[in-house]
Amino acid sequence: MITNNSKLDKRTKRHHMDQLAEYRDTTLRPNPQLHSLFLELTVNCNEHCRHCGSNCGDVAEEGALTTQEYKDILDQIKEDFPLDNLRLCVTGGEPLLRKDFFEIMAYAKELGFAWGMTSNATLITPEIAKKLHETGMRTISVSVDGLPETHDWFRQSPGSYEKTMAGIKAMLDEGGFQHIQITTVVHHKNIHELEEMYERFSKVGVRSWRVINIEPIGRAKEQPELLLSKEEFRRMIEFIAEHRQKGPMQVSYGCAHYLGPEVEREVRKWYFLCNAGVYTASIMYNGDIGACLDIERRPELVQGNIRNNRFKDVWENEFRIFREDYRKAGKCKHCKDYKYCAGDAFHTWNFDTMQPNVCLKGILW
Repeated sequence: MITNNSKLDKRTKRHHMDQLAEYRDTTLRPNPQLHSLFLELTVNCNEHCRHCGSNCGDVAEEGALTTQEYKDILDQIKEDFPLDNLRLCVTGGEPLLRKDFFEIMAYAKELGFAWGMTSNATLITPEIAKKLHETGMRTISVSVDGLPETHDWFRQSPGSYEKTMAGIKAMLDEGGFQHIQITTVVHHKNIHELEEMYERFSKVGVRSWRVINIEPIGRAKEQPELLLSKEEFRRMIEFIAEHRQKGPMQVSYGCAHYLGPEVEREVRKWYFLCNAGVYTASIMYNGDIGACLDIERRPELVQGNIRNNRFKDVWENEFRIFREDYRKAGKCKHCKDYKYCAGDAFHTWNFDTMQPNVCLKGILW
């Protein structure tokens, strides 16, 4: 039984989901609203995570954007979009590996951007935490994928857990950030550690824990033994629902996947809607323009390149593949829940077989 955090019955949820589906189809897809712009500063990383969707690590970056090109991009975005409704999300790889990181982000602050970052935090010392604060970072999501031994194994980086937790502590001690969040990828080898992780993170002083399942993308496709069984997936969801508002640290599920009428709103704030190409876009390290960075990098999913195209023109005139209802095919064709999931998350959609690689029908409802 899933804990009823929302205090809503299924009928009310269905009504809300009907409204959201109508809004998606009649308003949002014809008139997309850019709320989150991801800047992939690098695909280099000092860790080599077993699940990485982008296959980051020690990568030879060909055609990487320069410092000046990033500044030009920021100038362009400020000119073309209202910044009060836009979040700049800095990611990688590990963003702090770029030697010009603070120069780029200081410029973003100067222009008035609100920005946050995803990081493994292993490079964050008290001095770096202070610079992040001074440079205007408001939020950060830090990856912690198990207790020390499991985390280090999963990230293939000895000592990573201790460095990461030290980085989190440095930011908590610095203070002044709006949101310091831990994100955990749940897989077959760490699901039994969730309870102890909850206790540890709470004691450190973290107040937000985002729990997500490992996905069959990137390196994880080569290690299917890490994927969750149906029973483990249900166990993860039940854990999140039970702990969501249990104490001072809020626990929530990530944005991916339609969870069915019983679970929707019980493990996160709102109902499922894949934001790719309607609320969210990204500029990759080489200038390619796409939607969510977790989506497979196929030629037809790259919408342009910032060196050749103005981002606003691409946002307004491309991204059709993310804004059209073409995924109602195969096993989705006659599914009554398609109205709500629209084929589920784009990052786990199989563009070769035209069906979702992840569907929770039969698992959660």
